[in-house]
Formats: sequence, C-alpha cells, structure tokens
Amino acid sequence: MKMKLLIKFFLFIVAGVLITACDKEGNLPFYNTGTAPALTASTMQIAPAPADSNNVALALTWTNPNYATDSSTVKYVVQIDSAGKGFANAVSRTVTGKFSDSLTAKDLNTIALGFGFAFNIAYSMDIRLVSSYANNNDQQVSNTVTIQYTPYKVPPKVPLPSSGELYLVGSATAGGWDNPVPVPSQKFMQIDETTWSGVFQLNGGGEYLVLPVNGSWDHKYAVADKSVAGLNNGGEFGYDLGDNFPGPATSGLYVITLNFQSGMFTVAPYTGGILPGTLYIVGDATPGGWDNPVPVPLQEFTRLNSAQFELTIYLTGGMQYLFLPVNGSWDHKFAVDDASAEGAKTAGTFRYDAPTNFPGPDESGTYKIDVNFIDNTYKLTKQ
Repeated sequence: MKMKLLIKFFLFIVAGVLITACDKEGNLPFYNTGTAPALTASTMQIAPAPADSNNVALALTWTNPNYATDSSTVKYVVQIDSAGKGFANAVSRTVTGKFSDSLTAKDLNTIALGFGFAFNIAYSMDIRLVSSYANNNDQQVSNTVTIQYTPYKVPPKVPLPSSGELYLVGSATAGGWDNPVPVPSQKFMQIDETTWSGVFQLNGGGEYLVLPVNGSWDHKYAVADKSVAGLNNGGEFGYDLGDNFPGPATSGLYVITLNFQSGMFTVAPYTGGILPGTLYIVGDATPGGWDNPVPVPLQEFTRLNSAQFELTIYLTGGMQYLFLPVNGSWDHKFAVDDASAEGAKTAGTFRYDAPTNFPGPDESGTYKIDVNFIDNTYKLTKQ
C-alpha cells in the first residue's frame, strides 16, 4: 500500500514539472537581417611625402547597414590587404557606431611596409568593410575598393653600417672570436639599401656578433638579451647592445639576414645543398670548352662574400656550360632543371646536381656572371 502511494506521488510531481515546462515565457526578440554597406574611398591614388605622415591621407565612408539595434552599437571592421590576396592576411581596424574612418599617411605607410612593399613604388591595396551587431552576429561584407599606394621612405630602425659592410664573428663561426675574421667566408652580402644576408657554417650552441668593420671591436650589432626564447631563430637586434646573438642549437649551414629597416633578423637552415668555397665554369660556351680541369684564373669565379661569386668571361653564343665546385672533378656540379625555361639564357635559378646544362646566351660576347647562393640564382650581364 505504501509503495502505491509513493508511485502516485512521484507521478504527480512529474506531471507538474511537465505542465510547468510547457508554459511559454513569450517569444524571444527577433532582429531583421541587415544589408551590406556600400564603401567609398576619398581617393584612389595616394603618394604622400614623409612630411605629411601625420596628415589624413585616406577617408573611408559607408552607408548604414540598417540593423535593428541602435546604430551607435553597430560594429564595423575595416580590412586592408595587398590586392588580390582575398584578405587572407588583412590588417584590421575596428570602428563602432560611426559611418566613417580615416587613416593618416603614417597609418598607410606602416601597413604597406608590413606587406613588404618597397619604397617609392606604387602598389595596389584592397579595402573592404565587415559590419555586424555588437556580438559579431549577422556579418555583412561591403564592396571592395582598390587603391594605389606608394610608400615613402622612413629612417631605418637600426643605424646602417657606415662602412657599408658587415662581418660575422663568434664561437658559432668557423673563425671563432678571432678578429679580423676570415674573409670572404664570414662577410655578409648586401641585398638592398637596408638588408644584408649571408650563408654561414655555424657551430651548434655557440654565439656571435655582427661587426661593421673587420678587425675592430669599437662597435657591433647585437641583441639586448640573448636569453629571450626563440632568439636563436631570429628577433630584434640593435647597435652596440649588450648581449651576443645566440646561435642555433644544431651545427650546420644557416642563412642569417639582418633587416635594418625593421630592426629584425632571421636565422634559417640553408636549403640550397652545398655552399662551395670555390666555383668554376666549364662548357662549350667557354674558352676552355669541356676540358676539365678548366683554365684558371680565366674560368675561376671570384668569391665576393659568404654567398656571392662573380666572373667576367667571353662566352660563345648558342652553347652551354656548368658550374663546378671542384676544378678537375665531374662528381658534382651546379646546373638547371629546365634549360628551356623563359629567360634561362640570361637569368634564373640553379641547384646542386640538377640534370640539365645552363643554356648560354644567344649572342657571343663578354658577360659578367653573378651567382648568388642565398637564393641559388644566376644572372648574366653583357659588358
């Protein structure tokens, strides 16, 4: 009897809960979908002078997307990317409750330089707007506006070497801390006005400094704190700072690049195969033909720095050639994958033990051949 009473009581409680659960509290609020805003730029071509860096260079305006909430709460994200990239790496600016935004020349210049754009060259940049409710719901994407922007030159973050040269020294290097350092193997190659790079054999766990004058300890490029995590792969550097660069943990060939404009350096394993200490040219395009060993110094390159070789030589038009790391040996060579590639007769890329001879230029004459082992490129210039 008690059991029946308990069951009835339990069923009464369940029924009450179900009845309560079915009671409506009223409809939840419903907001209409907004409309895509129309974006307009004040100008399509911008090439500011450095003196105008703090002036407004671009004004953006857009139409009301007509959300159901107060317009002062609507969120707008301005996205800027290099043209044709689909906003995959866009720089974003957030505006709330307004139908406009403005960017100074300095704002645009910083964005453009962040994309890797060079000074004084016009580049296309795409701009669009993404609107939404404050909680990011109902995102509406505007039309894309494309502007032409020319970055102006700004002073490098780190002072450039007055010598125009850079050298590597330290326990991570083949020459150790001896100063002057061995050249050209520990000399950097200047890539452009503010960038130097080189390929170096580094000892794992060592340290190094970068010197503007070989043989002098008066000044150096270094880091503020070598204990910063990840600094052996790159980071910030500066002039006459107090700590050595930490070298990579593992010994091997590495590409070290210093960007004085940004004040950043990178260290990456070299992927170009071997780095020769000497380089020779052989082939029927050369005076020595395919005879190996080749005549020296006529067909021996001059090594300019850790990564660059140069040779001026007479070449017979319509013939072929190879680069050899060891004179007199056919064991290895530097060659190309496709001699028929567009432009390969005057410039291109090469690699270690590639299967195809370099195609020589069509016209006979004296040529300067530049070989760069940082990116494994070659270039012929008729003299």
